Order: sequence, then structure tokens, then C-alpha cells
Amino acid sequence: MEEKVKKTMSYESKNMIVAFSIMIGVVLLVTLAGFLLLKPEAEIIMGQAEAEVVRISGKVPGRILAYNFEEGQSVKQGDTVVLINTPEIYAKLEQAQAMNSAAEAQNNKAHNGLRPEQLSSAYELWQKAKAGLEIAEKSYQRIQNLYNKGVIPAQKRDEAEANYKSMQATERTAHSQYQLALKGAQKEDKQLALALVKQSEGALSEVDAYLKEGALISPIDGEVSEIFPHVGELVGTGAPIMNLVNLDHMWVVFSIREDLLKDIKMGTKLKAFIPALDNKEITLKVSFIKDMGTYAIWKATKTTGQFDAKTFEVRAKPDGKILDLRPGMSVILKK
Repeated sequence: MEEKVKKTMSYESKNMIVAFSIMIGVVLLVTLAGFLLLKPEAEIIMGQAEAEVVRISGKVPGRILAYNFEEGQSVKQGDTVVLINTPEIYAKLEQAQAMNSAAEAQNNKAHNGLRPEQLSSAYELWQKAKAGLEIAEKSYQRIQNLYNKGVIPAQKRDEAEANYKSMQATERTAHSQYQLALKGAQKEDKQLALALVKQSEGALSEVDAYLKEGALISPIDGEVSEIFPHVGELVGTGAPIMNLVNLDHMWVVFSIREDLLKDIKMGTKLKAFIPALDNKEITLKVSFIKDMGTYAIWKATKTTGQFDAKTFEVRAKPDGKILDLRPGMSVILKK
């Protein structure tokens, strides 16, 4: 009987130990499940790939004549991408060319002097004046002799003297005209003529520069991302015509709260992946950090004891060129 009682007590002890073990196991499982379920998920920060964009626009107004490239096509630096029809500039070119021709003719005239025929004419007029002076001088001397003898009145002598002096002035004037013809234009006239030539050449250069604006070239190697006006439409000075994107100059932009910036500094290398490229992993280097603006009135703390977290723009550049990466693609950064 005693032996039977002992067996019964031993059996109950074993059952209690098993039940206690099961209870402890359940508690451990519940604790582990709660820990796993309540564990905060990793912060996921999403950014966007961006690239350098160059806007093509012209200096002169006109109509779009033709596009040499379509959206999505690649261009090389120096390629002519669009032609603009500018008839007003061609009219100004004709005016500038006419002004330049007139200025060069005036300059040649000033430096070359009179033509041989004009020089010969001036010399002949001087010789004629000299001959007239000689005759007037001889006539005056005869009249003076006769007046001294009392043969003629004083009036005749005065008339002869006046004629003689007049011929002297005429001879001096003719001689001066001949000397001017020999020397040509004055120094100041030559300088003025040369200045007019340079002015007209400057006007030609200006018009030529405007004409070159009728054929717009690409300043970079890139890809045509957008075309704004259609062929035949009128565009004004500085109006955007097309955008070129430089796929060799790309970066990723993240918007990150300041409480997540602890491990992100200038030059920090980040690990990220690109969903559009089959979650391809890439390495980025932080190159720019700047706050994204604040409210007009900003409070340092809230009444609840929390603080206002500002958002910062963080730019990071890939270590190298990433094949097939396009502007606008999402880039995921895990914290």
C-alpha cells in the first residue's frame, strides 16, 4: 500500500514539472514573439536620381526652321541642334555691308588724295593766276609811270593798283589750293575716315554674331530630353527651345529629417539600391547638405516636450557611371 502511494506521488510530481516547463516555454515564446513584432522597422529613405540639364535658347527672335534631333536622341558637343529663320538679321547684314563699303571708299579717298586730273586742274588754275598777276603788275607799273608824269588822273592809277592787289590775292589763293591738293587730306580727316571703317566693321561683326545664333549648337554631349516649340512657331529672344540632359553628370537627392543625419556627413559613403534596375546596389558619396527652408515663425520646442525636426536636402554622387540609370529613378537608402 505504501509503495502504491509513493508511485502515485512520484507520478504527480512529474506531471507538475512537465506542466511548469510547458508554461515557461509558452512564456518564452510569447516574449520572443512580442520582441520580434514590436521591434521597429528599419528606416527607409527614398531619393531620386537627377542629372544636369542645359536649356537651349537663342539671342534673336525668329521662326523655328528645323530640328536636327528628336527627343531621346543623343547629341555631341558642337552639333547643330536647331535652325531659326531670321530674315530681319539678313536685312541688317545688307545695311552693314553698304555702310562698310561707303566707309572704306571714304578712307581710300582720304589716304590716296586727289586724282591726277584734279591735281592737274589745281596746278593750271595756279598758273593762270600767276599769269594774270604778271600782267596786272606790268599794267600797274605803266600806269604809275604815266601818273608820275601827270598824263593820267589818280583814279586810273588807283584802279590799276586795286587790280594788281586783287590778282596778288587770287594768285595766293590758287597756290594754296594747289598745295592742299599735293598734301591730300588732313591728318584728322584720315583718322576720322579710318574710325568710320572700324565702326562699320564692328557693325558687320555684330550682325555676323547674330546670324550665327540662327544655328544653335549643343554645348555638351547629352541627350535631348524636351523640345518646346514646333517647327514654324515664333520664338522670342531668350525663349527656351529645348533641354539637353547630361547623363555623365548625375547625382541622387534625398530629403532627410535632421534626426536621421547622425551618420551622414560631407564625404560620407552611403549604400543604396535602385528598384528599377533589379535592386542594383550602388555606393554614393555625400557632396551637398542644405536645409530645405523654414517657416516664417519657428519654435525651438513644442509644448509637449518634443522638438521640431527640419528636413535637409542631401545630394550624393555615385562612385562611377551607373549603366541604365535615368533621371527620375528612385534610389532607396536604408538606415
